[in-house]
Amino acid sequence: MDFMGRFVGGLRIDIDSHRMELTVQCDRDDIGPEWDDLRKHEKLVFTVKPWKKKRSLDANAYYWQLVTKLADKLNISKPHLHNILLRRYGQTEFIDGKMIYLVLPDSDDGSRQADEAETYHIKPTSEVKQGMDGMMYRTYLMLRGSSTYNTKEMSGLIEGLVSECKEQGIETIPPQELERMMEMYEKNWRKRHEKTA
Repeated sequence: MDFMGRFVGGLRIDIDSHRMELTVQCDRDDIGPEWDDLRKHEKLVFTVKPWKKKRSLDANAYYWQLVTKLADKLNISKPHLHNILLRRYGQTEFIDGKMIYLVLPDSDDGSRQADEAETYHIKPTSEVKQGMDGMMYRTYLMLRGSSTYNTKEMSGLIEGLVSECKEQGIETIPPQELERMMEMYEKNWRKRHEKTA
């Protein structure tokens, strides 16, 4: 049980046990059921620390915070994980209604370069052809960077990342907090696009 509160009435020493007694006032008024369950135990552990206002994360910062945690857990780089997520939950790039393709050598080095790319994002296809130089080349599909995503697209990317974090036992924020975050993302997205319109 976590709650915010304050000490009231000062510190007193119990005459019989010679132990300190503290009185705490809670800011919540709904801890009764939790307290009823806890008081059945003979001993409890209490942690008291100063209250600090949490800085509200925006959706982009939250995305990168989770990317960092998951990349560390999977022992891969952040750019590599970002590209994996864009390939699974991201958006295809279009010019004049047409998808954009490019080819890279179908080699370990070519694959590694695509996986670790930071300035562009591409998704491998199953199409591999031999070039005029005799080398094999794989076709890749160009993806949009997440900085261009609208609210629905960013929400889908974050939801995909959250589900993968949960599979790895990484703590994520409650759905209501994510919803609030995406509402802010929507407002900021609208402001940006009103300026460029």
